[in-house]
Amino acid sequence: MRAILDIVLIILDLYIWLLIASAILSWLIAFNVVNTRNQFVGAVSDFLYRITEPLLAPIRRMMPSLGGLDISPIILILLIMFLQRVITYYIYPAVF
Repeated sequence: MRAILDIVLIILDLYIWLLIASAILSWLIAFNVVNTRNQFVGAVSDFLYRITEPLLAPIRRMMPSLGGLDISPIILILLIMFLQRVITYYIYPAVF
């Protein structure tokens, strides 16, 4: 059971890194540093959008409009970090 919890923690860490990469790529696209017409950039952008949007969309719907500022990735990262702490401090020690 601890091995499964370790895998869950690794997946949550990986998802945090995907959220960070998605945010950075969206900034690079917004400031015209990278071009989405490039096939590789388009594929990476599409992959990151498909992997992060299902969890970011409900947070964006619940949040009030902040103009052009999108803090939904920060909120999701904080929620994931909270979940990691709950698993590490409460669930992991209780598993034999």
